[in-house]
Amino acid sequence: MTDRAFMMRLQGYGLTTAEIHYYRPDAPSLLQLFVWQEYDLAPDFPVLFDFIDHWNREIEAALHSIRIAHDQLVRPTEWRAARGELRLD
Repeated sequence: MTDRAFMMRLQGYGLTTAEIHYYRPDAPSLLQLFVWQEYDLAPDFPVLFDFIDHWNREIEAALHSIRIAHDQLVRPTEWRAARGELRLD
């Protein structure tokens, strides 16, 4: 069985982390931090924006700011054929 995350990385997805700052509904003058992490496609981030749409529809807390970090973990330069064999006797 193939790992879902590995297959997504091969399709161009990279690990995306979003720091979501929002106002607490019970104390609107305070900011709370929520960290979200998922595999997503840069620069459009469809998975993240689906989550933000869900947040706006279903969660009472108003968003203040979002900071996004993305890293495509599997790069073409990391894949290369190895020739030969090394034996340690």
